[in-house]
Amino acid sequence: MTTDKIIDNILESYEKNGLINRNNAENFPNRQNVVAVLSEIQSLVLPGFKIAEDINPDNIRYITGQKVNNIIASLTKEIQKALIYTIAQNNGDVKNIEDSHCFKLAEKASIALLEEIPELRRKVQLDTQAAFMGDPAAKSNEEVILSYPGLEAIVVYRIAHFLYENGIPIIPRIMTEHVHGKTGIDIHPGAKIGESFFIDHGTGVVIGETCVIGNNVKIYQGVTLGALSVKKNLQNKKRHPTIEDDVTIYANATILGGETTIGHDSTIGGNTWITSSVKANSTITQSN
Repeated sequence: MTTDKIIDNILESYEKNGLINRNNAENFPNRQNVVAVLSEIQSLVLPGFKIAEDINPDNIRYITGQKVNNIIASLTKEIQKALIYTIAQNNGDVKNIEDSHCFKLAEKASIALLEEIPELRRKVQLDTQAAFMGDPAAKSNEEVILSYPGLEAIVVYRIAHFLYENGIPIIPRIMTEHVHGKTGIDIHPGAKIGESFFIDHGTGVVIGETCVIGNNVKIYQGVTLGALSVKKNLQNKKRHPTIEDDVTIYANATILGGETTIGHDSTIGGNTWITSSVKANSTITQSN
């Protein structure tokens, strides 16, 4: 087969299988750009840890200001594209998109995220301390920040969750799926997760969109907080479990269903399969 024929066949497939095309890339958020701005946001949350930079008291204001301005410009552009795309998809009418003031909405969301950084840092500090105190192998908070995939996934989740809660489409999923690929930890940005959250080891953890997790919860690798099989038209229903405060869930446990609640101060043993609620102060193992 000649090169020309190969090209012809590929172009023909673009016509035939248009669902997976993205020809007008300028009208859809760019994954690479979102990942780049996410890295800058992470460096504001954890300065000096996430990117190579020489920070000292003399230059920290300048460096922080530079990041803030870069994030506003880059994130606003990507959010604007996400809003325009979503409006076009939902309404099928691109004529009124200019009147929707997507740029102003996108800029407002970007600034709101930056205003939230101090609160995000407060939560991340608690997450870091939870990991340090919860893992005898951790020698310092700095080690946790630099090397624990669970904390990285939680930091990105908290950034993405803020955008998700503020109605920003597409961008939060790009962020959490990026860190999912890096860490093997899959947290949907729609999940509601309390303070002092610790994921130990982390590989294979899945936390679904409508999951609710309280404070001081610790989970191990392979844990699934998922949905029972549901139809697509139930996507707006609560499909994932509620985990109350001070619960520990050991490796490879599977907890399913929107009506399933794990009561506070409970311990869920490894390799358990749970589809109904568990009372507070319970210990569940395979033999139960």
